[in-house]
Amino acid sequence: MTERGDRLGAWCGWVLVGAAALTPLFAWLGPLGFAPLVAVAGLLCLPALRVTERDRPLAILLLAIVAWAAVSTAWTPHRAAAPEDSVALKLAAQVVLYWSAWQGARRAAPAQRRLALKVFAWGLAAYGALLIVEALTGAGVYRALRDAIGDPIRPDLGRKNVAQGSFVLALLWPVAAAGGNRAGASALLAVPMALGTALLAQTFLSDAPVLAVGLAVAVGAVVWIWPRTAPRTLAAAAAVVVLVMPLLILAALKLGLGAHLPESWAQRMGYWGYAIARIADHPWRGWGLDASRAFSPYIQLHPHNGPLQLWLELGALGAILAALVLAFVVRRIARDERGLVAAGAAGTAAVYFFFGLISFGVWQEWWLALGALSAVIAALADAEDAERRS
Repeated sequence: MTERGDRLGAWCGWVLVGAAALTPLFAWLGPLGFAPLVAVAGLLCLPALRVTERDRPLAILLLAIVAWAAVSTAWTPHRAAAPEDSVALKLAAQVVLYWSAWQGARRAAPAQRRLALKVFAWGLAAYGALLIVEALTGAGVYRALRDAIGDPIRPDLGRKNVAQGSFVLALLWPVAAAGGNRAGASALLAVPMALGTALLAQTFLSDAPVLAVGLAVAVGAVVWIWPRTAPRTLAAAAAVVVLVMPLLILAALKLGLGAHLPESWAQRMGYWGYAIARIADHPWRGWGLDASRAFSPYIQLHPHNGPLQLWLELGALGAILAALVLAFVVRRIARDERGLVAAGAAGTAAVYFFFGLISFGVWQEWWLALGALSAVIAALADAEDAERRS
């Protein structure tokens, strides 16, 4: 390795150490900050940007879906108020910068890579412990901070803001705990991460993160037992779910499964039913990028179902491309031998897919950034795992 290469590896590693240190802070105070955090990390890691032969199919698929999304703006009923609000332009920048951050993680020098993994693990464990305190005090620490800076907040809004962070920890803890352990941190750090997520979400009446903790453990266990076949099976299953989602929702509506549901779920079923009707209008090309915003009040912002949003906005072509991207990403987790890193990465991937099915919009910047950050941690962990196995 050349001296210049050593400097690049150290540089990328320190960039990601900084990102790791800021991750718990953004999770607690404002998850929207993950979009600029990961973008800046990618910008600083641009010298490490590469597209290897193995990565080429994934890169082509990502560029294809971004290009199709841009083309679809020609017929979308939703128009950005200003160029900086253009989702198509943001996606073009994100695919480059987030890819760069991922490559920076793969290029990071060993010493900085291990430090970044430990900072992620210890930082998120501390954040999990903080969430336990927040659960027991009704977001008392967060509200005290807001009072101290002269920006007080109502208790219910304080709980709501803190609860959003439980989604972040629910997503990141499996791969962060596994990567940290591979770098030498204690496996017990996973306990406050998982417990903090579940306790806070349960206390603040948010079911999804609680379910996500169990899902991550279950999927991780399956991948641990069958490290080669389980990721491939999960990849195929996830891709099929994306492709048949309109049929699944239609069947649920026909069977009357939406009756007698809690208000939040009944509202989702209403969004989904309206989205199905609109998908039938333009099943092949869709209504265009970000068209969901034009269907208020029948759909507020987005359908709260990622695959359905892809079908609605980008049609069959967009759904097929997204299904292939998902299949390529999850299939890469397959290993010849059992490993904690692969199990953790699979758990995080399953949670990202689960939340995408019921909660967040496909194009939300902070949510895409969190997906990229998950890939960054997985790349750091995978490189550390490979070195220790060699």
